[in-house]
Amino acid sequence: MVGQWLEPLAAALGSGYTVVINTWKRNDLLKRSVSHYSSCQGVDAIRVVWSEPTPPSDSLRSSLEGLVELATRKKHRHVSLQLDIHVDDDLNNRFKPLDGLSTDAILSIDDDVLVPCGTVESAFSAWTSAPNSMVGFVPRMHWIKAMNLPLGNYEYSYGGWWSVWWMGTYSMVLSKAAFIHEKYFDMYTNQMPASVRQYVKEKRNCEDIAMSFLVANETGAPPLWVKARIYEIGSTGISSLQGHSEHRTDCLNHFVSLFGCMPLIATHVKVADARHLWFW
Repeated sequence: MVGQWLEPLAAALGSGYTVVINTWKRNDLLKRSVSHYSSCQGVDAIRVVWSEPTPPSDSLRSSLEGLVELATRKKHRHVSLQLDIHVDDDLNNRFKPLDGLSTDAILSIDDDVLVPCGTVESAFSAWTSAPNSMVGFVPRMHWIKAMNLPLGNYEYSYGGWWSVWWMGTYSMVLSKAAFIHEKYFDMYTNQMPASVRQYVKEKRNCEDIAMSFLVANETGAPPLWVKARIYEIGSTGISSLQGHSEHRTDCLNHFVSLFGCMPLIATHVKVADARHLWFW
């Protein structure tokens, strides 16, 4: 049922945004990410989602704090840094509610993804015009694979980047680089069916698809893709593993059964800076 948990949006969206960085045993990439996003004009705070078995060392904390101070000193502004420590290794941790936020906008980002600050600011501006939607840089699509005639329902397949590029259609923007309203973190953790989170924890995959389902189920609307160049500075990740698309297809169909519907909405709309396009 669309919007069964949706509450009215607060009148004040707050100024700026909070960058939430999901990291895993890649301190060098984390440092680059923290340094980069600290320099972006609209950032109010940086939160690091830490789910490793050992806590961050004092030297790493000190290094990260120094990078934030260095990036913000010349601009005479303050950006707070906090590491949110989780005792278990669970992909759902990236969407745990965050105490002490002063912004409604969250830029959810992986530690190996760098988005130029100007592009981030453009996406934030787009998000403020549609704050209930996900606004991001990595589009994906779901396709009807087949119809299960005995049950009268559809089976779906997961479409990666080349599918989006070829067809010009998308229905998700991945949370590895996307603006999300902070209220969805609470809804994901405390109101979304627990069976969805349990599936994500067991499979160690698809928390981003689960968030896309949640937001689409609430809004009855598609996300918004900001077409721009972003930089992936890591060498490996879940998406590089064999059978990745098949696993994601399994997630799609399992989530449909848990949500009781396919909430994702396809769209062709995108946001792009005309100054960087060959044609309009």
